[in-house]
Amino acid sequence: MTASTLRGYGLTLVAGLAGAALATRIGVPAGALIGGTLAVALLTVLGVRSGLPDPLRDLAFATIGVSLGSGIDQRLFDQVGTWATSLAILVASLIATILVGRLILTRAFGMDGKTATLASSPGTMSNAIAIAVEGHGDATAVMFMQLTRLLVLVVAVPPLAVALDSPPAISGATVEVMSAPVIAALLAVSVAVGLIGKRVGFPAAALLAGMMMSAGAHASGQTHGVPPTWVNFAAFAVTGAVLGARMSRVTFAQVRHHATAGLATVGVALVVSIIFALCTYVATDLPFGQIWIAFAPGGVEAMAAIGLSLGYDSAYVAMHHFARIFTLVLIVPIVLRI
Repeated sequence: MTASTLRGYGLTLVAGLAGAALATRIGVPAGALIGGTLAVALLTVLGVRSGLPDPLRDLAFATIGVSLGSGIDQRLFDQVGTWATSLAILVASLIATILVGRLILTRAFGMDGKTATLASSPGTMSNAIAIAVEGHGDATAVMFMQLTRLLVLVVAVPPLAVALDSPPAISGATVEVMSAPVIAALLAVSVAVGLIGKRVGFPAAALLAGMMMSAGAHASGQTHGVPPTWVNFAAFAVTGAVLGARMSRVTFAQVRHHATAGLATVGVALVVSIIFALCTYVATDLPFGQIWIAFAPGGVEAMAAIGLSLGYDSAYVAMHHFARIFTLVLIVPIVLRI
């Protein structure tokens, strides 16, 4: 490894962390990811050699996976039988969202099947980006469309949820944080398993391994809590830096094209989620607002927080969003291969 390469790695990492910190500080949604991406993209445009080594990228992916898996615990599984009908309809809605979104992006926007599939994946931005970065589809297009989905949902879902006029609920619950040895052990095992998965050709193997290892440990009661905020921040900043290094040749016309396509996919995802939420409402005695928030293609944390603030069953909302993540992590690679 040359001195020039090491210098490029160092500048990329510093720029990614600085951009992530600034975006997070001013309150940008997914600030660590967006800020890290834009900062490194600017660095690249200025002619600085940018990039990060694959092992650091895989460690960041594994960390994100561990964070996602930490939302599973023994209490959530106690309700699976009760919510079986709702969960089954949720799975159907995910498949419909991906297929319809893929059709629109390939036919109306001329995208290839892999890019369209990853961009249409409703609510697993980290997994979709991780797969794209490994060479499946256009990573830049996937990122723009997934970020468009995230930004639109951050703006649109809270007013729609408030319009449901449910009584607010206040929660003073605190979140337990994992200890350093537990995180280190989970990451070590996740990276090792991810390397095996990568060799056999499984997309986003490090992220999937981290999620499965963490979920298994939490579901069995061996581990409790979530990674510290700074750990997640660093992981998303590194992921953003990796993406930013790939954005040096993106034109304004491409940005506009990807943003328009992203609006189309999020519109499809919202309509499909409402249709299937109505089907669930008819099939169960659950509140429609609670069902729709659980089916909405947003992030787990945001949707769970909205559901909790409106007095809905937070366990129901969280379980459905984690079920959505696990389902998409499994079915997206299958759709890509097909």
